[in-house]
Amino acid sequence: MLPQPVVPPVPGTVLRNPRGLATAVTALLGVVAALDLFALYSGVVMHRLTGDLLSHSSDEIDQADNRYEMTGSVQLAAMGVTAVVFIIWFHRVRSNADAFAQDVCTRTRGWAVGGWFIPLGNLWIPYTIAREVWTASAQRAPGGSWREVSERPIATWWWTWVAALLVYRFGTTMQEHADTPDTLQRATDVILVADALNLAAAVLAIVFVRKLTAMQHTKATLGPIAAV
Repeated sequence: MLPQPVVPPVPGTVLRNPRGLATAVTALLGVVAALDLFALYSGVVMHRLTGDLLSHSSDEIDQADNRYEMTGSVQLAAMGVTAVVFIIWFHRVRSNADAFAQDVCTRTRGWAVGGWFIPLGNLWIPYTIAREVWTASAQRAPGGSWREVSERPIATWWWTWVAALLVYRFGTTMQEHADTPDTLQRATDVILVADALNLAAAVLAIVFVRKLTAMQHTKATLGPIAAV
């Protein structure tokens, strides 16, 4: 449980501390970022090899190809684990939002989980939930009025992540249809861009998670109205 807030939460709701989950999510996102860095290295090696296959031995090509495929598999596994823990954290901060300001969130808590699994809708629904939770978690101005807290940490993380997903999908489609060294190299280059975007999204997600968790902790411990 979070420390007792200065003003009791909305009746029928319970505040639960998201800091432990936030720490776990941050650590996992760090692992994802490190794997993205290694994927960038593997992609650069593949780019060089596919650009001039004749100048490299079959062993070099096989080694690079195996490393490239292994990196991709480990990346997917790490992102899968991270996604599970992230969604658990996301549901918790969404539940806390009701305790802070019950009239802000327009979707029920279940959407904080289910929204991620709706095709196409998952490119927008979690973002709108995150914005509402952000608003509910912010302390009010000293006079008690609502105050705007920059949503830049949400927007930069979210749209970078969406761009990474779309570019990666485009790159893998190109890779599946590549039938020459030149087309394979172009597909590798697109996936390199996706890895760079995913790396940036992982770092930005850490900023978002830490900031929102800190906002909720501050509001729970110091009360809903900011000090003068």
